[in-house]
Amino acid sequence: MAAKIYTNKDATLASIKKKTLAVIGFGSQGHAHALNLKDSGCNVIIGLYKNSKSRPVAKKLGFKVMDTADAVKSADVIFVATPDTVIPKVYEKDIAPNLTKGKTLLFSHGFAVHFKLIKLPKDIDVILVAPKGPGHTVRSQYLAGKGVPGLIAIQQDVSGKAKKVALAWARGIGCTRAGVFETNFREETVTDLFGEQVVLCGGASALVKSGFETLVEAGYQPEMAYFECLHELKLIVDLMIEQGIAGMRFSVSETAEWGDVSVGPKIIDASVKKRMKKQLKEIESGKFAKEWMAEYEGGYKVFNKIRKSEAAHQIEKVGAKLRSTMSWLKASKIKKGASQASLISGSN
Repeated sequence: MAAKIYTNKDATLASIKKKTLAVIGFGSQGHAHALNLKDSGCNVIIGLYKNSKSRPVAKKLGFKVMDTADAVKSADVIFVATPDTVIPKVYEKDIAPNLTKGKTLLFSHGFAVHFKLIKLPKDIDVILVAPKGPGHTVRSQYLAGKGVPGLIAIQQDVSGKAKKVALAWARGIGCTRAGVFETNFREETVTDLFGEQVVLCGGASALVKSGFETLVEAGYQPEMAYFECLHELKLIVDLMIEQGIAGMRFSVSETAEWGDVSVGPKIIDASVKKRMKKQLKEIESGKFAKEWMAEYEGGYKVFNKIRKSEAAHQIEKVGAKLRSTMSWLKASKIKKGASQASLISGSN
Protein backbone atom coordinates (compact mmCIF):
# COMPACT_ATOMS: atom_id res chain seq x y z
CA MET A 1 0.00 0.00 0.00
CA ALA A 2 1.37 3.38 -1.02
CA ALA A 3 2.02 5.84 1.80
CA LYS A 4 -0.57 8.60 2.16
CA ILE A 5 0.62 12.03 1.15
CA TYR A 6 -0.90 14.81 3.28
CA THR A 7 -1.41 18.14 1.54
CA ASN A 8 -3.16 21.44 2.34
CA LYS A 9 -6.57 19.81 2.00
CA ASP A 10 -5.69 17.44 4.87
CA ALA A 11 -4.37 20.09 7.25
CA THR A 12 -5.78 23.19 8.91
CA LEU A 13 -4.11 25.78 11.11
CA ALA A 14 -7.02 25.63 13.57
CA SER A 15 -5.12 23.36 15.98
CA ILE A 16 -2.37 25.93 16.55
CA LYS A 17 -3.89 29.28 15.50
CA LYS A 18 -5.02 30.21 19.02
CA LYS A 19 -1.99 28.70 20.76
CA THR A 20 1.36 30.24 21.69
CA LEU A 21 4.17 28.58 19.77
CA ALA A 22 7.71 28.71 21.16
CA VAL A 23 10.74 28.13 18.97
CA ILE A 24 13.75 27.27 21.14
CA GLY A 25 16.82 28.22 19.11
CA PHE A 26 17.07 30.46 16.07
CA GLY A 27 19.42 28.60 13.75
CA SER A 28 18.84 27.04 10.34
CA GLN A 29 15.50 25.34 11.02
CA GLY A 30 14.46 27.49 13.98
CA HIS A 31 14.42 30.79 12.13
CA ALA A 32 12.66 29.29 9.09
CA HIS A 33 9.89 27.66 11.13
CA ALA A 34 9.42 30.82 13.20
CA LEU A 35 9.20 33.18 10.22
CA ASN A 36 6.93 30.90 8.19
CA LEU A 37 4.57 30.33 11.11
CA LYS A 38 4.51 34.06 11.84
CA ASP A 39 3.66 34.80 8.21
CA SER A 40 0.94 32.14 8.43
CA GLY A 41 -0.71 34.20 11.18
CA CYS A 42 0.45 32.20 14.21
CA ASN A 43 1.59 33.60 17.55
CA VAL A 44 5.30 32.74 17.75
CA ILE A 45 7.77 33.54 20.52
CA ILE A 46 11.48 32.76 20.57
CA GLY A 47 13.32 31.14 23.48
CA LEU A 48 17.08 31.75 23.74
CA TYR A 49 19.77 31.76 26.41
CA LYS A 50 20.67 35.18 27.82
CA ASN A 51 23.82 35.90 25.77
CA SER A 52 22.69 34.37 22.50
CA LYS A 53 23.85 36.30 19.43
CA SER A 54 20.49 35.46 17.84
CA ARG A 55 18.55 37.66 20.27
CA PRO A 56 18.96 40.97 18.36
CA VAL A 57 18.36 39.17 15.06
CA ALA A 58 15.07 37.66 16.24
CA LYS A 59 13.94 40.95 17.81
CA LYS A 60 14.71 42.85 14.60
CA LEU A 61 12.49 40.39 12.74
CA GLY A 62 9.61 41.27 15.03
CA PHE A 63 9.61 38.39 17.48
CA LYS A 64 9.12 38.51 21.23
CA VAL A 65 12.33 36.99 22.62
CA MET A 66 12.39 35.39 26.05
CA ASP A 67 14.74 33.31 28.16
CA THR A 68 14.27 29.66 27.25
CA ALA A 69 12.59 28.67 30.53
CA ASP A 70 10.11 31.55 30.31
CA ALA A 71 9.28 30.73 26.70
CA VAL A 72 8.52 27.12 27.64
CA LYS A 73 6.29 28.31 30.50
CA SER A 74 4.39 30.66 28.18
CA ALA A 75 3.91 28.31 25.24
CA ASP A 76 1.43 25.58 24.35
CA VAL A 77 3.66 24.05 21.68
CA ILE A 78 7.45 24.04 22.15
CA PHE A 79 9.72 23.40 19.16
CA VAL A 80 13.19 22.29 20.27
CA ALA A 81 15.38 23.70 17.48
CA THR A 82 18.81 23.47 19.11
CA PRO A 83 21.61 21.13 17.91
CA ASP A 84 21.24 17.44 18.84
CA THR A 85 24.24 17.55 21.15
CA VAL A 86 22.91 20.56 23.05
CA ILE A 87 19.35 19.31 23.54
CA PRO A 88 20.00 17.18 26.69
CA LYS A 89 21.45 20.08 28.72
CA VAL A 90 18.91 22.65 27.51
CA TYR A 91 16.10 20.19 28.11
CA GLU A 92 17.19 19.29 31.64
CA LYS A 93 17.87 22.89 32.68
CA ASP A 94 15.16 24.95 31.02
CA ILE A 95 12.57 22.78 29.27
CA ALA A 96 11.71 19.77 31.46
CA PRO A 97 11.07 21.78 34.67
CA ASN A 98 8.51 23.91 32.80
CA LEU A 99 6.63 21.23 30.88
CA THR A 100 3.15 21.07 32.34
CA LYS A 101 0.29 18.76 31.47
CA GLY A 102 -1.28 19.41 28.09
CA LYS A 103 1.72 21.02 26.38
CA THR A 104 3.16 19.70 23.12
CA LEU A 105 6.87 19.13 22.56
CA LEU A 106 7.96 19.23 18.92
CA PHE A 107 11.20 18.19 17.22
CA SER A 108 12.48 18.33 13.63
CA HIS A 109 14.81 15.36 14.18
CA GLY A 110 14.22 12.38 16.44
CA PHE A 111 17.81 11.93 17.67
CA ALA A 112 17.39 13.00 21.31
CA VAL A 113 14.06 11.22 21.76
CA HIS A 114 14.87 7.97 19.96
CA PHE A 115 18.23 7.48 21.67
CA LYS A 116 16.66 8.42 25.04
CA LEU A 117 18.96 11.37 25.72
CA ILE A 118 16.02 13.05 27.41
CA LYS A 119 13.25 11.74 29.67
CA LEU A 120 9.78 12.64 28.46
CA PRO A 121 6.93 13.30 30.90
CA LYS A 122 3.89 11.10 30.23
CA ASP A 123 1.28 13.87 30.29
CA ILE A 124 2.35 15.79 27.15
CA ASP A 125 2.15 15.21 23.42
CA VAL A 126 5.45 14.62 21.62
CA ILE A 127 5.57 15.08 17.86
CA LEU A 128 8.00 15.56 14.99
CA VAL A 129 7.76 17.79 11.92
CA ALA A 130 10.81 17.44 9.69
CA PRO A 131 11.11 19.41 6.44
CA LYS A 132 13.32 17.54 3.98
CA GLY A 133 15.50 20.51 3.22
CA PRO A 134 17.73 23.07 4.96
CA GLY A 135 16.18 26.03 6.73
CA HIS A 136 16.99 28.61 4.05
CA THR A 137 15.15 26.45 1.49
CA VAL A 138 12.17 25.98 3.80
CA ARG A 139 12.00 29.78 4.02
CA SER A 140 12.66 30.64 0.37
CA GLN A 141 10.15 28.09 -0.93
CA TYR A 142 7.51 29.39 1.46
CA LEU A 143 8.08 32.96 0.26
CA ALA A 144 7.76 31.71 -3.32
CA GLY A 145 4.35 30.26 -2.53
CA LYS A 146 5.71 26.74 -2.58
CA GLY A 147 7.09 24.35 0.02
CA VAL A 148 9.51 21.50 0.66
CA PRO A 149 8.26 17.96 1.37
CA GLY A 150 8.17 16.99 5.03
CA LEU A 151 7.68 14.21 7.54
CA ILE A 152 5.51 14.01 10.63
CA ALA A 153 5.69 11.49 13.49
CA ILE A 154 3.84 11.00 16.75
CA GLN A 155 5.74 9.70 19.78
CA GLN A 156 3.10 10.45 22.43
CA ASP A 157 -0.53 11.35 21.84
CA VAL A 158 -2.04 12.11 25.24
CA SER A 159 -4.57 14.63 23.96
CA GLY A 160 -5.73 12.62 20.98
CA LYS A 161 -4.97 15.66 18.82
CA ALA A 162 -1.21 15.26 18.30
CA LYS A 163 -1.48 14.40 14.61
CA LYS A 164 -3.70 17.42 13.92
CA VAL A 165 -1.14 19.68 15.61
CA ALA A 166 1.71 18.11 13.62
CA LEU A 167 -0.16 18.61 10.34
CA ALA A 168 -1.09 22.15 11.34
CA TRP A 169 2.56 22.98 12.03
CA ALA A 170 3.56 21.36 8.72
CA ARG A 171 1.00 23.53 6.97
CA GLY A 172 2.17 26.63 8.79
CA ILE A 173 5.74 26.19 7.55
CA GLY A 174 4.65 25.29 4.01
CA CYS A 175 5.38 21.57 3.89
CA THR A 176 1.82 20.51 3.08
CA ARG A 177 2.07 22.57 -0.11
CA ALA A 178 4.56 19.98 -1.35
CA GLY A 179 3.40 16.86 0.52
CA VAL A 180 3.89 15.36 3.96
CA PHE A 181 4.49 11.71 4.83
CA GLU A 182 3.92 10.04 8.20
CA THR A 183 6.75 8.07 9.80
CA ASN A 184 7.90 7.37 13.36
CA PHE A 185 10.77 8.71 15.47
CA ARG A 186 12.92 5.59 15.03
CA GLU A 187 12.56 5.45 11.24
CA GLU A 188 13.18 9.18 10.78
CA THR A 189 16.27 9.14 13.02
CA VAL A 190 17.91 6.01 11.66
CA THR A 191 17.30 6.74 7.97
CA ASP A 192 18.36 10.38 8.37
CA LEU A 193 21.68 9.44 10.01
CA PHE A 194 22.28 6.61 7.53
CA GLY A 195 21.65 8.84 4.52
CA GLU A 196 23.97 11.56 5.83
CA GLN A 197 26.78 9.20 6.68
CA VAL A 198 26.91 6.74 3.78
CA VAL A 199 25.49 8.71 0.84
CA LEU A 200 24.70 12.42 1.12
CA CYS A 201 27.68 13.69 3.09
CA GLY A 202 30.12 10.94 4.04
CA GLY A 203 29.74 8.75 0.96
CA ALA A 204 29.59 11.56 -1.60
CA SER A 205 32.50 13.59 -0.21
CA ALA A 206 34.71 10.50 0.20
CA LEU A 207 33.94 9.39 -3.37
CA VAL A 208 34.67 12.86 -4.77
CA LYS A 209 37.97 13.17 -2.90
CA SER A 210 39.12 9.69 -3.90
CA GLY A 211 38.39 10.39 -7.55
CA PHE A 212 40.17 13.76 -7.38
CA GLU A 213 43.23 12.23 -5.67
CA THR A 214 43.40 9.35 -8.17
CA LEU A 215 43.58 11.73 -11.14
CA VAL A 216 46.05 14.15 -9.51
CA GLU A 217 48.32 11.33 -8.35
CA ALA A 218 48.31 10.03 -11.93
CA GLY A 219 49.67 13.37 -13.14
CA TYR A 220 46.53 15.09 -14.37
CA GLN A 221 45.90 18.78 -13.64
CA PRO A 222 44.08 19.41 -10.32
CA GLU A 223 41.73 21.81 -12.12
CA MET A 224 40.65 19.06 -14.53
CA ALA A 225 40.23 16.65 -11.65
CA TYR A 226 38.06 19.17 -9.80
CA PHE A 227 35.79 19.77 -12.78
CA GLU A 228 35.31 16.08 -13.54
CA CYS A 229 34.95 14.75 -9.98
CA LEU A 230 33.25 17.59 -8.09
CA HIS A 231 31.91 20.42 -10.23
CA GLU A 232 29.89 18.26 -12.63
CA LEU A 233 28.42 16.20 -9.79
CA LYS A 234 25.66 18.79 -9.34
CA LEU A 235 24.58 18.38 -12.95
CA ILE A 236 24.15 14.64 -12.45
CA VAL A 237 22.41 14.98 -9.08
CA ASP A 238 20.01 17.57 -10.50
CA LEU A 239 19.10 15.19 -13.32
CA MET A 240 18.50 12.35 -10.85
CA ILE A 241 16.28 14.55 -8.65
CA GLU A 242 14.28 15.76 -11.64
CA GLN A 243 14.04 12.51 -13.61
CA GLY A 244 15.28 9.62 -11.46
CA ILE A 245 18.37 7.52 -12.18
CA ALA A 246 16.90 6.18 -15.45
CA GLY A 247 16.09 9.72 -16.56
CA MET A 248 19.63 10.86 -15.78
CA ARG A 249 21.04 8.02 -17.89
CA PHE A 250 18.76 9.01 -20.75
CA SER A 251 20.08 12.58 -20.60
CA VAL A 252 23.80 11.81 -20.67
CA SER A 253 25.79 10.42 -23.58
CA GLU A 254 25.77 6.69 -24.36
CA THR A 255 29.45 6.59 -23.47
CA ALA A 256 28.69 8.05 -20.04
CA GLU A 257 25.75 5.69 -19.57
CA TRP A 258 27.84 2.63 -20.48
CA GLY A 259 30.53 3.78 -18.07
CA ASP A 260 27.83 4.18 -15.41
CA VAL A 261 26.29 0.72 -15.70
CA SER A 262 29.47 -1.23 -16.47
CA VAL A 263 32.01 0.44 -14.16
CA GLY A 264 29.91 1.89 -11.33
CA PRO A 265 29.15 -1.52 -9.76
CA LYS A 266 32.87 -2.33 -9.79
CA ILE A 267 33.62 0.75 -7.68
CA ILE A 268 30.60 0.66 -5.37
CA ASP A 269 30.56 -3.11 -5.06
CA ALA A 270 29.23 -5.70 -2.63
CA SER A 271 31.99 -4.91 -0.13
CA VAL A 272 30.76 -1.30 0.08
CA LYS A 273 27.19 -2.44 0.67
CA LYS A 274 28.47 -4.80 3.37
CA ARG A 275 30.11 -1.86 5.17
CA MET A 276 26.92 0.17 4.72
CA LYS A 277 24.98 -2.57 6.49
CA LYS A 278 27.56 -2.57 9.29
CA GLN A 279 27.17 1.19 9.72
CA LEU A 280 23.39 0.85 9.72
CA LYS A 281 23.69 -1.60 12.62
CA GLU A 282 25.91 0.85 14.51
CA ILE A 283 23.30 3.58 14.05
CA GLU A 284 20.43 1.29 15.07
CA SER A 285 22.25 0.05 18.17
CA GLY A 286 22.98 3.57 19.39
CA LYS A 287 26.75 3.13 19.05
CA PHE A 288 27.11 6.13 16.74
CA ALA A 289 24.95 8.31 19.02
CA LYS A 290 27.05 7.40 22.08
CA GLU A 291 30.32 8.10 20.24
CA TRP A 292 29.01 11.44 18.93
CA MET A 293 27.78 12.58 22.33
CA ALA A 294 31.12 11.53 23.87
CA GLU A 295 32.95 13.59 21.24
CA TYR A 296 30.78 16.59 22.11
CA GLU A 297 31.32 16.15 25.85
CA GLY A 298 35.08 15.87 25.22
CA GLY A 299 35.21 19.26 23.51
CA TYR A 300 35.22 18.09 19.86
CA LYS A 301 38.96 17.28 19.99
CA VAL A 302 38.94 14.61 17.27
CA PHE A 303 36.20 16.38 15.30
CA ASN A 304 38.07 19.70 15.17
CA LYS A 305 41.30 17.98 14.17
CA ILE A 306 39.55 16.27 11.26
CA ARG A 307 37.82 19.52 10.27
CA LYS A 308 41.17 21.31 10.11
CA SER A 309 42.75 18.54 8.06
CA GLU A 310 39.84 18.33 5.62
CA ALA A 311 39.78 22.11 5.11
CA ALA A 312 43.44 21.99 4.07
CA HIS A 313 42.88 19.35 1.37
CA GLN A 314 44.05 20.29 -2.11
CA ILE A 315 40.54 19.97 -3.53
CA GLU A 316 39.44 22.89 -1.31
CA LYS A 317 42.21 25.18 -2.54
CA VAL A 318 41.68 24.31 -6.19
CA GLY A 319 37.92 24.59 -5.78
CA ALA A 320 38.11 28.04 -4.16
CA LYS A 321 40.21 29.31 -7.06
CA LEU A 322 37.90 27.91 -9.73
CA ARG A 323 34.69 28.98 -8.01
CA SER A 324 35.98 32.57 -7.88
CA THR A 325 35.76 32.60 -11.69
CA MET A 326 32.15 31.36 -11.75
CA SER A 327 30.06 34.52 -11.64
CA TRP A 328 26.78 32.60 -11.40
CA LEU A 329 27.69 31.07 -8.05
CA LYS A 330 26.47 33.05 -5.06
CA ALA A 331 28.84 33.44 -2.12
CA SER A 332 28.00 30.93 0.57
CA LYS A 333 26.25 32.39 3.61
CA ILE A 334 27.18 29.45 5.81
CA LYS A 335 29.48 30.64 8.54
CA LYS A 336 32.38 28.52 9.72
CA GLY A 337 31.63 26.87 13.02
CA ALA A 338 27.90 26.74 12.38
CA SER A 339 26.18 23.41 12.74
CA GLN A 340 26.51 21.76 9.34
CA ALA A 341 24.21 18.99 10.54
CA SER A 342 21.40 21.50 10.78
CA LEU A 343 21.43 21.99 7.02
CA ILE A 344 20.47 18.34 6.49
CA SER A 345 18.67 17.17 9.63
CA GLY A 346 17.41 20.49 10.87
CA SER A 347 19.02 20.20 14.21
CA ASN A 348 20.10 23.78 14.75
